[in-house]
Amino acid sequence: MQTFAGFNALLAEAAATSRALDETEVEQLRSFGEQSAADGVTLRTLVVRHLALTRTGWPVQTPSADQILVTVQRAVEALCEGHEQAQQVAVRHQEAARREFIDDLLFGRSELGPLVERAERFGLRLSLAHAVAVAEGPTSYAEGDPVPRAVEKAVTLRFGERSILLTTKNGRLVCIAPGDQRDVLAYFAKHAYDRTDGGRAAIGRPHSGAAGVVHSYNEALQALHLADRPDLEDPVLHAADLLVYPVLTRDRQAMAELVRTTLGPLLKTRNGPQPHLDTLAAYFDSGCVTTQAARHLNLSVRALAYRLERIHQLTGSDPTDPRHRYALQTAVIGARILNWPEQKR
Repeated sequence: MQTFAGFNALLAEAAATSRALDETEVEQLRSFGEQSAADGVTLRTLVVRHLALTRTGWPVQTPSADQILVTVQRAVEALCEGHEQAQQVAVRHQEAARREFIDDLLFGRSELGPLVERAERFGLRLSLAHAVAVAEGPTSYAEGDPVPRAVEKAVTLRFGERSILLTTKNGRLVCIAPGDQRDVLAYFAKHAYDRTDGGRAAIGRPHSGAAGVVHSYNEALQALHLADRPDLEDPVLHAADLLVYPVLTRDRQAMAELVRTTLGPLLKTRNGPQPHLDTLAAYFDSGCVTTQAARHLNLSVRALAYRLERIHQLTGSDPTDPRHRYALQTAVIGARILNWPEQKR
């Protein structure tokens, strides 16, 4: 696509009849300009091409007229060049300011007053609560890469740009949104999952103030970190649902001892402890509903009951007894976190 298809005809008719463009023709030209921009054609290229057509279609070809048109074409081209250069400088400056702001915000490296003022330029009101979602894929992403651009486009088309900040940090995609707009973060997480070929996303809890953004960001990062160990299947993790994990791992030595003491006898089984760990996990995840757990494991209810009884015999703890259930369930969670028994501690 080089020039507007009917441009020569418009020039010829204007020369012959002195008729101005009508609204339909103006709209056609406007649509052509939009499509040219979508195709990556710069404004300068678009203008210069059509000025060149104007020279060839000029009704009276004289040296002076041609020289005037050459001068107009070169002058307009120079004006466009200067305008584009200024825009590029402005964009680079804005990107640098945006990157510096993100770094200062997420790492708390700026005084609160100036940080709040800078945040407002990017559409964030730090006096309100915000939540942060973080997504990662099989590779690292930088701002401007196709994946971050596609995710940002999807989110901004749906919700607009105000009060939402999308960026990349340490190879991950980051979205900051007001805490009461959870649908924004859920939408971001969904598109990030799709665009990263099945990557993971985590959403932190809403917190107030600049420190709250940092807190929510760290919660999302921690959720992503925990996701690898518990082997959680949900591609979108919520920090609020995973609060038990950091609580349980604050004393890793005590947790490791609980796992060894409670589940250690399962190491003696012929097929190893994993089938029994899977059985316990499915049973507890189903709310201790045997039919649902059996369906998840592709077992009959009778086979599941046999496994639970076998676990009782081996460990001395009965998964169906509320008095034993809490210790067993905590030990199963600990085994996931500690990657037991692969990494015995």
